[in-house]
Amino acid sequence: MPKLIIFDLDGTLLNTLEDLADAANHVLAAHQFPTHPVDAYCYFVGNGMPKLIERILPEEYRQGPVYDTCFAEFLAYYKEHMHDKTTVYPGITELLEQLQQQGVMLAVATNKVHEAVAPLMANLFPTVRWDALFGQRPGVPVKPDPAVVADILTATGCGVEDALYLGDSAVDMETAHRAGVRAVGVLWGYRPRTELANAGAEFIIGKPEELLEIL
Repeated sequence: MPKLIIFDLDGTLLNTLEDLADAANHVLAAHQFPTHPVDAYCYFVGNGMPKLIERILPEEYRQGPVYDTCFAEFLAYYKEHMHDKTTVYPGITELLEQLQQQGVMLAVATNKVHEAVAPLMANLFPTVRWDALFGQRPGVPVKPDPAVVADILTATGCGVEDALYLGDSAVDMETAHRAGVRAVGVLWGYRPRTELANAGAEFIIGKPEELLEIL
């Protein structure tokens, strides 16, 4: 049993896709740019919100003042609406509560902006005590850079040999490998099994409760 389990957020703990897509499409429509179907956002997300806005904009606007305006508008809209449609994946709350009862430390490492993380966790996981919550912070590189995992290990006093990382994308698997912790891929998120396998997932699980079987 690991002492610490680090979870990705979007696509691992929470299905945030519709709220992210709604916020992004709201900004695009306001600027009379083409919008994108919700499913397309499965591949727009994963590398942080600045990269998300870069990916959805027409190529000629992916940097400069229009980008800056769109990014600011996206953040403002998302912060107001991030609870509208976001849901906890089935079985996740039960898994977290069981791990917590067994004394496992729980943490989140996400490329979502840091200030959005704690409100989501408090609203959707009122029974869970988090030992560390880290989102994207100024001056800290985004995943797959392992800096966020290193910060979590420091905050919890846990060594790499006692930590496990769960995520739904190649970005997460690379983050885990670069940090030196074990990597578990999950299939209920935004990316397929092939991506997780090719990225070197040590285990791939289809349901949250399957994590307990491999610990």
